[in-house]
Amino acid sequence: MKILKILKTFFRYFLQGLLYTAPLGATAYIIYFIFSFTSNFLEENYVEGYWIGIVAIILLITFLGYIGRTIIAQPLMALVEQILKNTPFVKFVYSSIKDVLGAFVGKDKKFKKPVLVKMYGTEIEKIGFVTQSDLSVLNIVGKKVAVYFPYTYTFMGELFIVPAESVTPLNIPTSDALKFVISGGVTNVNN
Repeated sequence: MKILKILKTFFRYFLQGLLYTAPLGATAYIIYFIFSFTSNFLEENYVEGYWIGIVAIILLITFLGYIGRTIIAQPLMALVEQILKNTPFVKFVYSSIKDVLGAFVGKDKKFKKPVLVKMYGTEIEKIGFVTQSDLSVLNIVGKKVAVYFPYTYTFMGELFIVPAESVTPLNIPTSDALKFVISGGVTNVNN
């Protein structure tokens, strides 16, 4: 009984090790096979065969990367995203995090308008980013804008609705303003 349990554990670890090493071994073998095939095929002119083998390997790996990304990765990611979007509490957390990260680094960057905001009628000012100029969808009347203020050393922050006259656009690249805020004012801003 004890020997059977040890054998099962051994087999499970063997399969797990195979899972880790098989892709690497298969990749190495395929590269070796392609290189050997093209070199032998063009044996009379070894230099050309050598370079053609390298080009063939690069093209094959690039093609496999394309296939993996378009045929395997995208549908798999779409499936995982669909599951996350349909799970009640996870949906809320996932979509919020995805939107915030997409606003910082995604294709549709939302933090494009760095601004300096005068806070509470004092001389205190904060750097933030206008995220919405039209707040009529929230039934907010008057000239107000939504400004996101990121915290230092994190991507979290606060959203304030402020009077538009308290906002002064900054004439610096968004990335510089973001680095300046997140670093706590330590990063130099290049004008």
